[in-house]
Amino acid sequence: MEKRDKKQVLLYHCVEAEDLARKVAAQSEFIQLQTINWRSFDDGFPNLFINNAQEIRGQHVAFLASFSSPAVIFEQLSVIFALPRLFVASFSLVLPFFPTGSFERMEEEGDVATAFTMARILSNIPISRGGPTSLVIYDIHALQERFYFGDQVLPLFETGIPLLKQRLHQLPESEKIVIAFPDDGAWKRFHKQLDHFPMVVCNKVREGDKRIVRLKEGNPKGCHVVIVDDLVQSGGTLIECQKVLAANGAAKVSAYVTHGVFPKHSWERFVHKSEDLEKAFAYFWITDSCPLTVKAIADKAPFEVLSLAGSIADALQT
Repeated sequence: MEKRDKKQVLLYHCVEAEDLARKVAAQSEFIQLQTINWRSFDDGFPNLFINNAQEIRGQHVAFLASFSSPAVIFEQLSVIFALPRLFVASFSLVLPFFPTGSFERMEEEGDVATAFTMARILSNIPISRGGPTSLVIYDIHALQERFYFGDQVLPLFETGIPLLKQRLHQLPESEKIVIAFPDDGAWKRFHKQLDHFPMVVCNKVREGDKRIVRLKEGNPKGCHVVIVDDLVQSGGTLIECQKVLAANGAAKVSAYVTHGVFPKHSWERFVHKSEDLEKAFAYFWITDSCPLTVKAIADKAPFEVLSLAGSIADALQT
């Protein structure tokens, strides 16, 4: 098959994602960073200006977003809805973390599945001259959420797991790696991508008003066990998992999540403290899908950031 020529992509980004955008651009000579003036009026509403709007006509354009809080979503949506209408050849939206992904179902009448709401909003991005918007998302919480999007966008679901596998292969060969999943949902989500590693599965059982984490299957004894999940919020489940694995003989325990959300600085409970080193995680790997977390945990053990930059650069050529 004849190799397809790479396209030149003009990459805009939100304020939070500037560091990641620079890393993406550094991956390829075919990606050029562009700028937006992010300002506000006195009443707090956005006063935005897309630089080089005339020059991007007929060009392939992308926007790197970070929906870290409701406060920043509206200004980014304003740009996202404007860019495809500037007569661009194609438009791609990279939203590494789909923030409402864990609110995808109703348990009783009156619940609002905000994952569906966000998907409907993004499905109404205007069509560019090249057709529907390409929407790049990493490790969305539930795979069935792909069906929440309408036909005006083309969701491209990527994963950070290859970054984890690459990092694990860099560890000493003497370390016997076992992959652990905190529940059946994580196992269903990721086990096929990690099937060449031995596996352990935990689960949560209800005892009275409490939910207890227990070892369901597998043997962690004497191994370096790496807990894998799509995201972390408070981290309570990971800590309970670590306790169970250590009690069952794990030599050490690490964790990987694609999205280190960590609301209310909950990452602090994982930072190495001299008095608790025996109980601590050996490594805690996250990607840079949540830029505010990346800045907060910089140079703090056990955290390591596995960058999505190379993967995003590749996705922009899809």
